[in-house]
Amino acid sequence: MDRDKHRILIVEDSPTMRQLLVFALKRLKGAEIVEAADGMDGLRKVTSDDYDLALVDINMPVMDGLKLISLIRAEDALREMPIVVITTEGAKEDRERALALGANEYLTKPIQANRVLSLAKSLLKI
Repeated sequence: MDRDKHRILIVEDSPTMRQLLVFALKRLKGAEIVEAADGMDGLRKVTSDDYDLALVDINMPVMDGLKLISLIRAEDALREMPIVVITTEGAKEDRERALALGANEYLTKPIQANRVLSLAKSLLKI
């Protein structure tokens, strides 16, 4: 796989929020960004293709982000893929639950593009 290319999956039900994240991540050279509108869609995409990073919202219809993270971590091939949780929930227990399930980082909305970018860079090691 071409290491200059980074495939990033954004799982977020709000189109506005997805746009913001895509906009932030587009600044990564050679990033290929795939969007999913809910947890089920995200699960389908993440299990059928290779991604270097996933950004997952917690509050979504169909399947929430916590359930998605636990299913991702249950897949051997996806144990190492970094996951950033994006949420409006700033509560300490939500953060701890997400991290306990296997999330690497936790971002609370409103999201700053620069913060997303620097987190992505550090998790992708670029």
